[in-house]
Amino acid sequence: MSQTLEDIARTLRDTDKKVQLIYAFNGTGKTRLSRALKDLVAPTPEDDEDDTPSRQKILYYNAFTEDLFYWDNDLDGDAEPRLKIQPNAFTDWILKDQGQDQNIIANFQHYTDDKLTPRFNEEYKVKDKDNKEKTIKAFSEVTFSLERGTDQRLDNLKISKGEESSLIWSVFYALLEQVVSILNVAEPDDRETDQFDLLEYVVIDDPVTSLDENHLIELAVNLAGLIKGAPDGLKFIIMTHSPLFYNVLHSELNEKACYLLERSEDGSFALIGKNGHSNQSFSYHLYLKQTLEKAVAENKIEKYHFTLLRNLYEKTASFLGYPRWSELLPDDKKTYLNRIIQFTSHSTLSNEVVAEPSPEEKQTVKFLLEHLGNNYSYWKQVEQHD
Repeated sequence: MSQTLEDIARTLRDTDKKVQLIYAFNGTGKTRLSRALKDLVAPTPEDDEDDTPSRQKILYYNAFTEDLFYWDNDLDGDAEPRLKIQPNAFTDWILKDQGQDQNIIANFQHYTDDKLTPRFNEEYKVKDKDNKEKTIKAFSEVTFSLERGTDQRLDNLKISKGEESSLIWSVFYALLEQVVSILNVAEPDDRETDQFDLLEYVVIDDPVTSLDENHLIELAVNLAGLIKGAPDGLKFIIMTHSPLFYNVLHSELNEKACYLLERSEDGSFALIGKNGHSNQSFSYHLYLKQTLEKAVAENKIEKYHFTLLRNLYEKTASFLGYPRWSELLPDDKKTYLNRIIQFTSHSTLSNEVVAEPSPEEKQTVKFLLEHLGNNYSYWKQVEQHD
């Protein structure tokens, strides 16, 4: 059925599910849909009598969030590019009021490079009308440096678009963590602020899809964990064009409604429900298997593929009713292979581990992937019905 984005926004607003997942190709209209949701849930006041900020009813992350950050590239001197932050209540609350800059930096480094350091301009000196000096909290710009060794550092770097998106997501995620923590205090009078007492919706449009697969999985798992820990009255609408990001959230979250957003040539839209077997096209475990098969075929196995392999075994064991995923391993090598997967999959979380596995480790991935496909008919049934 042909609909407008406003029609779809009303459908999403009126759904009672805690989480709604929407898959859509780039250019379909996800960002415009997130804006339509904002205008529907919290329209901009037309007069000065209603000065309630829209973010009290809805928080959203999309291209407009990223527009709050822009580059001053120092075109004259070409020496000190800096990422400027437009004045706004969103970053002021999380940086100035809550002092979350260190958590933001830690999250950013985790998803990018632990040697790449953002630095917020925390304060500056001004003189008041009596000529007395006072300190003003700033947080109006960010500069970046890269450590190259014990005594070497590259300052004033221009980072990539993907790294920039990771920083902005880290700011939003820090805010979201604080909001969930505040709203989980049952009694409103006991909360540190009443600023989010009226919050109803969190809308997220493609947070960071430029991450490598391992970190994107981790980001999705972390977001899912935060959502599961959020109070039931808070609803989440998440849109993405990334099959992997969708698949992880689909696998991790219960109490969800799933959709495919499509746009017709005449400019109308359709929100198609993806329930039961119709969600098989987004199957997380099938995607994992296909990713591993591709890495084996192209001889491009890296350390993080052990994490994917373990996840694949876990999902298969859960579906087949095995209490432990290690029970799916070959009997004659169960202890040895269990130890290899446990060590290697956990080691991938360390930035000090070399990404390139040994030839023996590559063969282990190939062997265990073939073992799963050859010994459990479930996989043949999945592929026949996909």
